[in-house]
Amino acid sequence: MRVFLYVLDTLADWEISYILPELNTGRYISDKSKKVNIIKISSSLESIKTLGGLEIKPEGSIHNTSFNKDDILILPGSDSWMEPQNFGIMNIIKELLKKGVTVCAICGATAALAQAGILDDRKHTSNDIEFLKIFCENYNGFENYINEPVVADENLITATGLAPLKFSFNVLKATKLFKADTLESWYKLYKTRESNYFYELMNSLK
Repeated sequence: MRVFLYVLDTLADWEISYILPELNTGRYISDKSKKVNIIKISSSLESIKTLGGLEIKPEGSIHNTSFNKDDILILPGSDSWMEPQNFGIMNIIKELLKKGVTVCAICGATAALAQAGILDDRKHTSNDIEFLKIFCENYNGFENYINEPVVADENLITATGLAPLKFSFNVLKATKLFKADTLESWYKLYKTRESNYFYELMNSLK
């Protein structure tokens, strides 16, 4: 399975911090023969710097990346989404959704989707509807806005920046690589921090 991570300057490290380790290690994937290929892409091949100061070198540019049905594209939050170099990825999102690619956006990435008109006819959420009104003059999706931490509408997942854990749960679920009880125990463990869910998680792997 291929999971594409779009990287851009001021990427919010914590919004993908649950997702990447689970996909990279595959420690809770039900079928250990299945591997996840995490591919970092951007508007160019120039390194970006996250909000945490980490430097990430993209492996590919959106201009030379071909997506297949069932690929997953993660769009993390960032303060630089409205900069011109990031318009290119937005220009192909509608086509990717039609193709069957699962697009997962959180925080500032949802604003970029709204500004590009992608959320006008899809159920979605964001940091707040007023947030979209203020920052996205082209946004006309008010009737499809749902005031929930995460909203999944077929192969489009959107989330507020205040719900990185629930966003991660939905992204991992979309991969279809985890048993339902495994993923549920994983989510409860990190949400509640209660140790009994760790043992429940371990038992789900048997």
